[in-house]
Amino acid sequence: MSDPNSLAEIAASLARIAETLSAMAPPRPPAAAPLDNADAYHWDAGENVLRPVPKVARVPIELLKGIGDVTEILLDNTLHFARGHGANNALLWGARGMGKSSLVKALHAHVNGLDESGLKRLILIEINREDIESLPKLMRRIAHEDARFIVFCDDLSFDKDETSYKSLKTILDGGLEGRPDNVLFYATSNRRHLMPRDMIDNERATAITPGEAIDEKISLSDRFGLWLGFHNCDQPTFLAMIRGYCDFYGLKIDDETLHARAVEWAATRGSRSGRVAIQFVRQLAGEQGKSV
Repeated sequence: MSDPNSLAEIAASLARIAETLSAMAPPRPPAAAPLDNADAYHWDAGENVLRPVPKVARVPIELLKGIGDVTEILLDNTLHFARGHGANNALLWGARGMGKSSLVKALHAHVNGLDESGLKRLILIEINREDIESLPKLMRRIAHEDARFIVFCDDLSFDKDETSYKSLKTILDGGLEGRPDNVLFYATSNRRHLMPRDMIDNERATAITPGEAIDEKISLSDRFGLWLGFHNCDQPTFLAMIRGYCDFYGLKIDDETLHARAVEWAATRGSRSGRVAIQFVRQLAGEQGKSV
């Protein structure tokens, strides 16, 4: 017959062990908080949290000049997605300052502002380039939401020895989980293939099977259904951009003065682009005591 005192000692020891193990166990991750009524969020990969963006820095879509063709294509794609129809991930690549990220933000606001039955609520989520490896976590977080999401990464590119692009490839197309039906991925980049040329050339020179190595590097951009190119604008388009901004913000300047000053402004910066145009308009607004 067992000694009752021994059984009590064993039970007490087991209880202490259980308490110790419970204290050593990592805390359970908090349940994901429901999304509020914000239309835009920033993905905080460190905390695995979507942080609302109360006010998105953007301009009305009608102020984006010189990119009419790509605007129409991306607008159609975004509308198809908001209606619950087929749509493609999009890579906006090309010249700096020509409105790639501005177009994504403007289209998001434009589509949400349409009065059309059947359009789903469209939410824009910004993810930093260095947080691309956390994309699978983000996708699981939003996969079962009723809204539709555009996950947006600005200035996306990868340097030598980086492997995080493999996470993006898996999400875009081909992974076991894949991309949820309620998510599109839009990215901007100065590079069409997202990799620097010397990185691709190095792969070609050192690989045992160069063709396969190159395919591995450029297949990432192949997984974007839409490649939309942005190119430096000519002078008439540059002047039209500035005139459009001036009219929108109520800045008074005659065409002759605008032409002379805008050409000089572009010359001092060595380029003509939408970014250079708005910088000139801010200067002009300051001189006239107005805000932009």
